[in-house]
Amino acid sequence: MSFNYKPLWKLLIDKNMNKETLKRKINASPSTIARMSKNKTVSMETLGKICEILQCNINDIVEYTKEENESV
Repeated sequence: MSFNYKPLWKLLIDKNMNKETLKRKINASPSTIARMSKNKTVSMETLGKICEILQCNINDIVEYTKEENESV
C-alpha cells in the first residue's frame, strides 16, 4: 500500500498557493514538505494542520493507492 499527496498539490494550485506558503502557514520544517514531495509519511498532526489551513478533509489531500501485487 502507498499514499501520495497528489490531491494536495492540485488543491494548492486551485487555491493559488505554493509549497513555501503552505510551509509557513503550518509552521513546518523544510524536511516535512520535502518528505511529502517524495510521498513519504508525515505526522497526522501535520496533516491536520494542512486540513485546517485549507479548510478541507484528509481525503482532499492524501490519496491511497493499492499496490498491484498486494493481496487482501
